[in-house]
Amino acid sequence: MPRGRYSLHDPHDHTPLGEEHFHCAPGPSGWRYVSQLTAPNGDHRGSVDLAIDELGRPIRLEANAYSWQVRGAAIDGVTWVRTDPAGAEATEGTVRAPGFTGTSPAFLVATARLLRPTPGAPGTRVRLVALTDPVLAPRTVDQSWALLRREEHPTDSGPLLVDAYEVSALDTGEVHTVHIAGDVVLSAPGIELEHLETPPSTFPDPTG
Repeated sequence: MPRGRYSLHDPHDHTPLGEEHFHCAPGPSGWRYVSQLTAPNGDHRGSVDLAIDELGRPIRLEANAYSWQVRGAAIDGVTWVRTDPAGAEATEGTVRAPGFTGTSPAFLVATARLLRPTPGAPGTRVRLVALTDPVLAPRTVDQSWALLRREEHPTDSGPLLVDAYEVSALDTGEVHTVHIAGDVVLSAPGIELEHLETPPSTFPDPTG
């Protein structure tokens, strides 16, 4: 069960946003990721609990940020309920999209698992519901994911396969690279892996 800590920062001006302490594990029905988020001063600022099935679809999502909460799942696309800090109002939404995204590294792993691009193939277009900071406001975004290369790196516990993805925002044309090893993000814009207690897990191939 990989367990560790990411540091988060603004991808444009590198302002520190805090840390995300996580653990995750594959299971018979897919993969689950649980994390707690802290602000730069150490105060608790939110949490993420994401479970996906073997095809990368969100079975359950619960995200919290500054007392805002979003609960969602893959129902007729993706469906969610967003609740304000006072718990007085709840807003429902549904979008014909296969998944969610946001600042948590969990969403990058889930999207890579959902699309499974092959090395050298053209980019795969995907529509996602982004939960934007700081209050988890939902916004529909279109991205393109391409697997640039897959490299093997030797480690003390055996070879580590690292996938380098090119992710393009289709509304702005912005392009960046995401490095993922199994179910752990090694680096991405605004994300750095600072500590990992155990090696990344690999996903079983549902096709056999």
